[in-house]
Amino acid sequence: MNSFDQLRQENSALRERISALCTAMLRISASLELETVLHHIAESARALTGAACAIITTVDAGGKARDSVFSGFTPDARTLLESLPDASSLFGHFRDLPGPTRLTDVAAYIGALGYPVDRIRHKTFLATPVRHQEVHVGNFFLGDKEGGAEFTSEDEEILALFASQAATAIVNARTYRAEQRARADLEALIETSPVGVAVLDPVTGSVLSFNREARRIVGALLTPGQAPEQLFDAMTCRLADGRELALDPLTLIRELKSAATMRGEEIVLSSADGRSVTVLINATPIRSDDGEVQSVVVTMQDLADLQELDRLRAEFLAMVSHELRAPLAAIKGSAATLLRAESALDPAEMHEFFRIIDEHAESMRSLIADLLDAGRIDSGTLSISPQATVVAALVDLARKTFLNAGGRHGVVIDLPPDLPPVMADRRRIVQVLNNLLANAARFSPVSTSVFIGARLDGAHVAISVADQGKGIAPERRPHVFRKYSGEDGTGGGLGLAICKGLVEAHGGRIWAEPGDAGRGTRFTFTVPVAGEAGEASGEDVGGRPESASDGLSGAPILVVDDDPQTLRYVRDTLADAGYTVLVTGEPEDLSRIVRKEQPQLILLDLVLPGTDGIELMRYIPELAGIPVMFISAYGRDETIARALQSGAADYIVKPFSPTELTARVRAVLRRRADPDPFMLGDLVIDYGRHEVSVAGRRVDLTATEFELLRVLSVNTDRVLTHESLLRQVWNVKDDRDPEVVRAFVKTLRRKLGDSARYPAYIHTVRGTGYRMARPDRP
Repeated sequence: MNSFDQLRQENSALRERISALCTAMLRISASLELETVLHHIAESARALTGAACAIITTVDAGGKARDSVFSGFTPDARTLLESLPDASSLFGHFRDLPGPTRLTDVAAYIGALGYPVDRIRHKTFLATPVRHQEVHVGNFFLGDKEGGAEFTSEDEEILALFASQAATAIVNARTYRAEQRARADLEALIETSPVGVAVLDPVTGSVLSFNREARRIVGALLTPGQAPEQLFDAMTCRLADGRELALDPLTLIRELKSAATMRGEEIVLSSADGRSVTVLINATPIRSDDGEVQSVVVTMQDLADLQELDRLRAEFLAMVSHELRAPLAAIKGSAATLLRAESALDPAEMHEFFRIIDEHAESMRSLIADLLDAGRIDSGTLSISPQATVVAALVDLARKTFLNAGGRHGVVIDLPPDLPPVMADRRRIVQVLNNLLANAARFSPVSTSVFIGARLDGAHVAISVADQGKGIAPERRPHVFRKYSGEDGTGGGLGLAICKGLVEAHGGRIWAEPGDAGRGTRFTFTVPVAGEAGEASGEDVGGRPESASDGLSGAPILVVDDDPQTLRYVRDTLADAGYTVLVTGEPEDLSRIVRKEQPQLILLDLVLPGTDGIELMRYIPELAGIPVMFISAYGRDETIARALQSGAADYIVKPFSPTELTARVRAVLRRRADPDPFMLGDLVIDYGRHEVSVAGRRVDLTATEFELLRVLSVNTDRVLTHESLLRQVWNVKDDRDPEVVRAFVKTLRRKLGDSARYPAYIHTVRGTGYRMARPDRP
């Protein structure tokens, strides 16, 4: 063959390679899905280099392997490769190589590094790091060139070219995912915002989007079958200055094109049939770079709640005025009669007028005291002075006060003789009992009696007051402790609201339920049992919280809150109770402080800058195994339920009294120090005795095995990573091979009779770690 023919063949081969390369680039550019793109890259690289197999592995910012794409492997070959001993360490070696690597004998190279080679099935090998702007984002491996030939420098150039494409695809995919996540977070924030948000088109006047709150606000004006977007067709708007606008499309377009910014405008939206809602409007035009209005964002706040608050305030003032007017009239009338008497009054008549003046003045004093207590409860400044007190003495004092004040109902008391003393502010608990007795008398027939009972309820004594009246309707029962009656008359008034505040200040709770045989209503509240120290000394006066006198004194507690006033208040309260208190307002410091100080309890604000407490519990491994109590101003039932379901030990709503805070903290620490046995199916873990049994059969575990099982069981329904388990069980703070965790879990499963494939107790979360299901959830 002459040189001309040889040159022509080389040119033809070169054109084929260029054509194949162009085809590969087109395939790679045809998709935005990362796994698909990496598959195309791997297959194209194999085709152009003659490699039998390829692997592309992505790594995160810390250099740990994340996602892998395999090409040219049978399922058995892939399984064999993934099960290599010390696979993660071997990958780390190739990952850290500075540049491309060509090997003619893979087994000999790996054997020289000290790794077993009995499962290595490849001969030749070519690898290169995948970098984007000097940042390592992955690795590209090729194996077994066809015909057993060695990889060439041309193959290395082709691999480098495709590695560049892979790097771009990986970075683009991560950027796209981050943008999608940010967009989804923003959309979720807007959709769940308590403020209504609507986006309008200034050209057509149409509604581009409505969030959930905006749909709720305008939903009151919709007719059946009408969409929120159609509402403007037959709606009028009355501004604060009295102007009315018919929001037909033409008028709306004209108003939007004016691009006027509106701030805090109170307007009334009305439908054609007369229904209306009052909203506070803010309107902001969104402009393009050339100043043209592209859209108008309108935020709206429903003023119904504020109007209802004004109505309740007026109702409250009317109630107070009425309550004060009656005794004031009696006092004024009696005093006027005494002053204007033309002749000397009989001593008995004078005594009666003075008695009326004294009785109604006392009534006014009691009402004013109730109003002051209600204000202190609302502001969180109510102070109590609990002391070890016998329940029978409290009940007897309340009965005497009730009867001496003119109570016409008999009081029947039934108390067990073995009730322990309670920690109570005597005056405040007697006030609760008197309010409940007065409430029972108000709704009971005169000929009936009021019953007072008590029973031991765990760490509390439950005291109940029952009447024989007509009872409270079930739908009203949850609302009887509201201060205001509301339009439906569901509230119980000032007295019951004060009872609730006083009981909760003691760390207890209060509720209403039907009486015996469904007759009347029984109000029950709890008061904490006094400890031995408190019973002996009777100290803790002056409104100071009860000290940690049960072996928990000095326990380190970490408080995380971005409100400096809350931090100071909680710190001082817990410090006075004898605890060691650590505080921070920076969520970023949480991991470091927990590792260094090892607190026994964390008080965590629900809402923190840039995150929330539930997310921190989910993503910070250092929190696993440490009880978390949420402190928050959000008291909605669904919010509390979500926090408790995430694994929180308790949830306390601001404002709270020092006594309630220390009582709740003490209860959580007691549960941590002496937890109840854990039961899941046939598995029973007795933490106190360090004993484990399955179906009644005792299981012998080593200390490390028991600690591993304990950590998993106290974090049920939470995924614990290999790194988290290494820190908590083995106290290893640096990154180690997770193989030790896998080995211990395998042994633990064997001893428990568990199966990795069909687990009853320990579940594997592939590539992450392990978890145990909650006993009440399969």
